[in-house]
Amino acid sequence: MLFVKKSQIPGAGMGLYSDTLIKKDAKVLEYIGEIITWAEAEKRDDDGEGGYVFYITKNKCIDAYAEPKNLARYANDARGLTRKEGCRNNSFYAVRNRRAYIIASRNIKVGEEIFVWYGADYWLPWIESLKAQEQRKSDEAKAKAAHKKVKIVVMPHHHPKKSSR
Repeated sequence: MLFVKKSQIPGAGMGLYSDTLIKKDAKVLEYIGEIITWAEAEKRDDDGEGGYVFYITKNKCIDAYAEPKNLARYANDARGLTRKEGCRNNSFYAVRNRRAYIIASRNIKVGEEIFVWYGADYWLPWIESLKAQEQRKSDEAKAKAAHKKVKIVVMPHHHPKKSSR
């Protein structure tokens, strides 16, 4: 049986765990949710309602955003942005007959968190966003430092004397 509790990965939120041994190559569970297009998934993400979409084709994506009972959405990626020593992926996603599953890539022990590789396509936009944020911070710090170096001298306003002519 699978259950949800706080993930071992810092900042990842909730994680998916098993209270039974899962054998290598076994289906852990199916990724279920609303079937939408990729265009709709992008729109929802722009509206702040994304993060749980599984892409199968541009016309078939599974959106689990409104499906908190879909336990598959709680499987985290141990190779993601925040890593914890000793945590490594123990499963992968597979599409079979246009349905998505989490499959065990090795035996998963009782009480172990289920980690699944999201793929480079998932992480690339996050990495680019973080790099852009770091660049903005660096640029702001440089501008602030440069501003401190500028010495502003205020000169009194000088009025030319009126001539007596």
